Amino acid sequence: MTPARRAPAAPTVRRARDLATRDRLLRAATRQFAEHGFRHVTVRDICREAPANVAAVNYHFTGKLGLYREVVRAAIDAIREAGDLSMTASGDLSAADRLRHYVRTYLPRLVSRDSRVAWIHDLMQHEMSDPTPLAPWIAEQGIMPRIHYLSALVAELLGCKLGDRRVKWCVASIQAQCLFYAPHRFRAAAFRNWSVSPAELTAVVDHVAEFSLAGIERVGRGR
Repeated sequence: MTPARRAPAAPTVRRARDLATRDRLLRAATRQFAEHGFRHVTVRDICREAPANVAAVNYHFTGKLGLYREVVRAAIDAIREAGDLSMTASGDLSAADRLRHYVRTYLPRLVSRDSRVAWIHDLMQHEMSDPTPLAPWIAEQGIMPRIHYLSALVAELLGCKLGDRRVKWCVASIQAQCLFYAPHRFRAAAFRNWSVSPAELTAVVDHVAEFSLAGIERVGRGR
C-alpha cells in the first residue's frame, strides 16, 4: 500500500503562513538594515534571523532591494507623519507664526530618542552616508513635500517668487539648524556638550524659530 498523501493546506492557512513569513522578514530586515546599512546586509543574514527560506525574499519582495524598499516605506510613512504635523498650521495665521509652528513641531520630533523611531534615524544615516538606488525616491516621498511647504513660507516672508535663489538658501539654513540636533552617533561621541536636554528643548526650538525669522527679515531687506 502506498502511504496516503497529506492534503494540501487550505488557502487561508497558506495565506496566514505567507503573511507570517513576510512579517518576520520585514522585522529582521528592519533591524539589520537600520544597524548595518543596505550594502552590508545579505539576504541570507535576514533569512537566518527571520527564520525563512532564501527564496521567500524573492517571492514576497522580488529581491533584496524590494525588501529594503518596504522597510524604507515604513520609515517614510513615519517621516511624513511628522512632516504633515509640521504643516498643519492654520492658513489664518501669519507666515511668521506658521514658520514658528513648523519649527516647534518638526525639531522636537527630530530630537526624539524614542526607541520606537530610533531605527529610522539609523536607517537614514546609512542612506545619507552610502546612498542606495532608492535615494531619489526617498527624497521625493519623504523630504520634498516638507521642503516645498517651507519654500512657499519663506517666499511669502521675503515677498518674492519661489524661484528666487534666496528662498533656497533660507530653506537650507532653517533645515540645517533643525538637523543639527537630530541624533547622530559621531556628534554624540565627539561633541558631547552639544546635546539638547529635555529641559533645554523648548528654548532651543524658540531660538531656531526666532533666529530664522530674523535672518529671513534681514535677507529680505538686502539686495
